[in-house]
Amino acid sequence: MVQWTDFERVTIQSVFEKMDYDDVGPAALSRCLVVYPWTQRYFGNFGNLYNAAAIQGNPMVAAHGKTVLRGLDRAVKNMDDIKATYAELSVLHSEKLRVDPDNFRLLGDCLTVVLASQMRRGFTPDVQAAWQKFLTVVISALGRQYN
Repeated sequence: MVQWTDFERVTIQSVFEKMDYDDVGPAALSRCLVVYPWTQRYFGNFGNLYNAAAIQGNPMVAAHGKTVLRGLDRAVKNMDDIKATYAELSVLHSEKLRVDPDNFRLLGDCLTVVLASQMRRGFTPDVQAAWQKFLTVVISALGRQYN
């Protein structure tokens, strides 16, 4: 079980309270699909993903980006048991969707870049440390079924 400091809890909750899901989710997923084009293979039914402009303008990418953030919001609300919170998602991604678990890390990195660019000076080293710890726990929980 992960031990969270009061600062980490407050920081993660604050990041999510200020986050614009309609902007951050689509931006993070779009960035991931552009920067790591091999991740596109999991989105074959999303239509045109042929270039950055197509990906960034794709409504299915935008919708799924928002879905990802709503999924992360579940982790924020259940920080003391993220593994159990994500047990079904881990099974879905490993057994049905067969997503390479490293893609969770890649998307997390892209989300971090988007947050840092939006928060600017507010994304201090202490905030980033709390954020990275949170993402590490989430990514571990999503990859649990793979082990």
